[in-house]
Amino acid sequence: VSAGGTLNLLSTSCGEYNINELGLQKRTSAGMEDDDSNEKTYQCASHEMCIFGTIGCGASSVVCKAIHIPTHRILALKKINIFEKEKRQQLLNEIRTLCEAPHGNGLVEFHGAFYTPASGQISIALEYMDGGSLADIVRAKKSIPEPILSVVTHKLLHGLNFLHGVRHLVHRDIKPANLLINLNGEPKITDFGISAGLENSIAMCATFVGTVTYMSPERINNEYYSYPADIWSLGLSIFECGTGQFPYSASKGPVNLMLQVIYDPSPSPPRDCFSEEFCSFVDVCLQKNADARPTAEQLLSHPFIKKYENAGVDLSAFVQSIFDPVERLKDLADMLTVHYYMLFDGPDDQWHHTKTMYCENSSF
Repeated sequence: VSAGGTLNLLSTSCGEYNINELGLQKRTSAGMEDDDSNEKTYQCASHEMCIFGTIGCGASSVVCKAIHIPTHRILALKKINIFEKEKRQQLLNEIRTLCEAPHGNGLVEFHGAFYTPASGQISIALEYMDGGSLADIVRAKKSIPEPILSVVTHKLLHGLNFLHGVRHLVHRDIKPANLLINLNGEPKITDFGISAGLENSIAMCATFVGTVTYMSPERINNEYYSYPADIWSLGLSIFECGTGQFPYSASKGPVNLMLQVIYDPSPSPPRDCFSEEFCSFVDVCLQKNADARPTAEQLLSHPFIKKYENAGVDLSAFVQSIFDPVERLKDLADMLTVHYYMLFDGPDDQWHHTKTMYCENSSF
């Protein structure tokens, strides 16, 4: 942290990230190959945010809802304390992954980051996924119909393919709670804090991090692992979302669960209740031999994905049919509250943002 209150994050693979109260600037080191320009700036200042609620808490971060005043948009703010070494690595993983990702590739959109010296926290501004997670949908609907799940999985595979094929990252925490969807029907992957970078397509990881419940056999065995570990986690997540049941018994604790994953036969959906395409997709993802599992790119051609590709499945209508409209009204009420505070009692330097809402024919 510099004397001027700027935090410098150094990455050997992606250069330097400078973060202060006004936003984030990425600089690529000299001689480093980069498809993008050598410099990227995200203007996302702390004084332009108004926090009005908590979305959730994890072991290493808190995620809040906030309004970005200049754009009148609700964002998700992920707050991470940078004074702990392991959280600095998590922060770097998260920013490095999202900063380099193009829009519309199955990953949550990155809107910037800022540093708050008083609290020692970095806030990462992410797209607010107002439809919740696949875990939320399963809680509400008990299971997800096959046509919906096929289209959702198709889009998520594009995100995994980008992580594996372009960024050479193993996510390491694929699970229904980290697979989000918005009211427009766009599924996206989130939470890249424990992702691991591999130098090339045949490199391996050797660390034991992530949610044990969705870990692959090779990870539980503490063996070297790579991209197929994410394919196992995806298959297990799709199994749970499609059937409404997690296939292993977790009631006797994590050790018993891990023993089941290692020694029991891989779970398979009942053939009399689900299509052959769905059962086949889950089966190929949940092969004990990691080398036998297909890649994300290969899965994009699987019959389960192709079956509903041109069926006109409306994800947006499905999500909106589950979503409680009162929650959306609460969000709008919070936005209006902030807006009118800015209008009548806000600082003068924010007025130019507020007055953009008062054009001719505006509802305001």
